[in-house]
Amino acid sequence: MKIASFNINGVKARIEALTAWLQSAQPDLVALQEIKTVDEGFPVQMIEDLGYNVVVHGQKGFNGVALLSKLPLEDVTRGLPGDLEDEQARYIEATVVGARAVRIAGLYLPNGNPAPGPKYAYKLAWMERLRARAAELLASEMPVVMLGDYNIIPEPRDAANPGQWLDDALFLPDSRAAFRRIAAQGWTDALRDSDPFGPRGPFTFWDYQAGAWQRDNGIRIDHLLLSPQAADLVRETGVDRDARAGEKPSDHVPVWVDLAA
Repeated sequence: MKIASFNINGVKARIEALTAWLQSAQPDLVALQEIKTVDEGFPVQMIEDLGYNVVVHGQKGFNGVALLSKLPLEDVTRGLPGDLEDEQARYIEATVVGARAVRIAGLYLPNGNPAPGPKYAYKLAWMERLRARAAELLASEMPVVMLGDYNIIPEPRDAANPGQWLDDALFLPDSRAAFRRIAAQGWTDALRDSDPFGPRGPFTFWDYQAGAWQRDNGIRIDHLLLSPQAADLVRETGVDRDARAGEKPSDHVPVWVDLAA
């Protein structure tokens, strides 16, 4: 079961890039972030025509997440528990049923800038809610993949130029510590685990400005966290870097894990 995450940065603006990648990469399940549309505006038919079931948790003009799956989806829930007043569409869960059931948690973690300030406080509070939900998912003792745009640079080697991020919410010590608290529950960072001693990268995001892509001035902020039961099933992981060089690309590229499931 090939499970991928892709921050598409506007699904309607980049539908051609998305469908081309789906046809080329052939993932079984995709968690999308930053779809930037309400549910009714999502181009469902174009995705269904490629053989995918679609569930959406959208928001007008901002945020928004979705799951695309060639396999049946069950027990779909929308929204991260812990704050009934939070109206931002950043989290979706479902169980995908292949040879075995796998729980999928697709997320778009808040950026948090400028920091300090209310946006950064929201980011840290959201991460604490995610930590609580992650603990519940681990307690289920089923294979779980918690994936998406975490807006966290975990280590200096996850940035081409870490010095330029020192004052950014993605790299502040409190942000990185919050990510470590989640991972320390027992989650495997699949991309890092596949190359634990890699000197830098792999990068998953290159800004549109200042020739970041051309200079490979990237960062790794899209992550695949696996429960122990999912980590035991890993066959391969990857980053579809070439997607950034395509026509009208997202500033993120897909990341994926292939499970024996």
